Amino acid sequence: MDLTGKIVIVTGAGRGLGRTYALALAKAGAAVVVNDVDAESAERVADEAAALGARAVAEPGAVGATATAEALAERALQAFGRLDGLIANAGVLRDRILWKMSDDDFDTVIDVHLRGTFTCVRAAVQRMRSQGEGGRIVVIGSPAGQRGNVGQTNYSAAKAAIVGMVRTWAMECSRDRIAVNAVIPVAATSMTKSIPVFEPHVRAWEERGEPLPEWLRAGAGFGTPEDAAGLPVFLLSDAAGAITGQAIGIGGDRLSLWSHPREAVSAHREGGWDADAIASAWPSVFGPGIESYGIPAVEAPEA
Repeated sequence: MDLTGKIVIVTGAGRGLGRTYALALAKAGAAVVVNDVDAESAERVADEAAALGARAVAEPGAVGATATAEALAERALQAFGRLDGLIANAGVLRDRILWKMSDDDFDTVIDVHLRGTFTCVRAAVQRMRSQGEGGRIVVIGSPAGQRGNVGQTNYSAAKAAIVGMVRTWAMECSRDRIAVNAVIPVAATSMTKSIPVFEPHVRAWEERGEPLPEWLRAGAGFGTPEDAAGLPVFLLSDAAGAITGQAIGIGGDRLSLWSHPREAVSAHREGGWDADAIASAWPSVFGPGIESYGIPAVEAPEA
């Protein structure tokens, strides 16, 4: 995939998936604006991208504030003369069960993930519309936002809302030929290492270079950050120009297209539905269509 001449901002690119995305873009020929809240990490990744032959600059800052988003967009224009793409990846975790989650736990995650995605996409789209040559927006979602997850009220809410914004932005940006999509990655990172079933395998991969087992790669769609990098690169390319408004999953050996929320079951009753009519119809009409929720449990196979 050749992205030569493309200028792309990657937020939260100092480590983990963000770093992997930035380096994958560099390998594909794109110029990269590397953002991270930690200035040293942003500079280090920009240097790594430059060592691959790419043009790269660091623009540190905490994602969320409009000032950071504006600084990122302006840095792209100042350093490279234009802006073609954005990967809105920056995020934090503050996991707590509902009744123990503080206002600060909730607000911090919402500010970085949700507001940060909004402000960065807004700033990028404004520049792309002014250029008049289209563009590509990739935002990073999560299975937690698609399915829910225990202890992640804040994170699940933010990630679900991000995919909701993608569907709206795809409509709003279509006339300007700006494609907007969400990537739903599952990969070995500091965020997933805390999950007990993944932890020993992630640690073995990190510390000893052992490959992740096949039952994780294929069965759970769980792989390395590098396994998840091809999809954003593709979505930022000219080959993906007709793809917009989608949530696309990637991890390990699995690539998937997530469905949008839709009516699973519907029924009509002349005169409408009172509580007694709902109670009467529910067991036979709606009960069989009840939807599951939560990320499906993953268990290691028997030895």
